[in-house]
Amino acid sequence: MVENGNVFMRETTIKLRAIAVVDKNWGIGKDGKLLIHIPGDLKFFKEKTLGNIVIMGRKTLESLPGGKPLDGRITVVISGKLESNDDYYVADSIDSLFGLLGKLIEENPGTVPYVAGGDRIYKQLLPYTDICMITKIDEVFTADKFFENLDEVPEFQLIREGPGISENGVTYKFCEYERIR
Repeated sequence: MVENGNVFMRETTIKLRAIAVVDKNWGIGKDGKLLIHIPGDLKFFKEKTLGNIVIMGRKTLESLPGGKPLDGRITVVISGKLESNDDYYVADSIDSLFGLLGKLIEENPGTVPYVAGGDRIYKQLLPYTDICMITKIDEVFTADKFFENLDEVPEFQLIREGPGISENGVTYKFCEYERIR
């Protein structure tokens, strides 16, 4: 929930994590695609989400290779246009999402739910998110989709910032933000 520009957390027992790669302006995508493919970030994403629950919107699902969920993860798509099938689960609202997550976590103890995009899903679920794992690219791209600038959200604080990594001419670092209680 956003009120006067501030993000407030609603009560739920399920704690979400968000995972994203952003540029200096917190851009995350352009024309339905990532701004840039960084093998090290893709490896980080895989390490964190493998064996866990990944929450995304319909457009993010469609942007994945073959429009199919990533292997080795339980995929939940927030959409009013899709129906659950053998590949993924569908939640058509925030309330149904948390009901479904409760069931999935009970059936798969130890799994962690990660919010993986797109921009509207990040925005809707930020009030329920405790940890944001952000890969910051030290560059600006032309973006049309953005993640909330956590450096300007008083409810979050930067708790970890890794060293700069250079790969294929791009410098980036892994950062972790945590909700302040």
